[in-house]
Amino acid sequence: MTSAGKRVAVALAKNFEDIEATSPIEALVGAGAEVTIIGTETGPIEGKKGAVIEATTTFNDVSPDDFDLLLIPGGGAPENLRIDDSAVAWTKTFTESNKPVAAICHGAQLLISAEVLEGRTVTAVNKIRDDIRNAGGNYVDEALVQDGNLITSRVPDDLPRFNQALVEVLGGVE
Repeated sequence: MTSAGKRVAVALAKNFEDIEATSPIEALVGAGAEVTIIGTETGPIEGKKGAVIEATTTFNDVSPDDFDLLLIPGGGAPENLRIDDSAVAWTKTFTESNKPVAAICHGAQLLISAEVLEGRTVTAVNKIRDDIRNAGGNYVDEALVQDGNLITSRVPDDLPRFNQALVEVLGGVE
């Protein structure tokens, strides 16, 4: 099986870390996956460094059942998503479905708010390590951590390993 025909949801909001969205999206599309950008509203979303990515749907308009993987880029986006009840509920439902969830950098903030880190081992940017621990998670400082359906990385330097793990979990390249 390959990544072809696999559907990936990308949870995105303003102030995302550009490369943490664009690099995994490019890797997934390159592997044949279909990527859908989900926002709190549709339209252009601007990253921290000027990248603009179009949200084509909202959390209220699609079901977690429609996707094979959830990607949560970092930067300021997770902070903006975690205050949106529909984004938090959607993320919780998706994560509890046991399908792969990938978060990098501050992406774990959305998982914290979705209350899905209890007893799970994850990594993230070290600035939120205490938040992970307070949410019942086990924070480790490693480039890539896979615990069940959770795939996490820390920072842009980890993107090569993170992207490879995403492609692999979906079945590889066409």
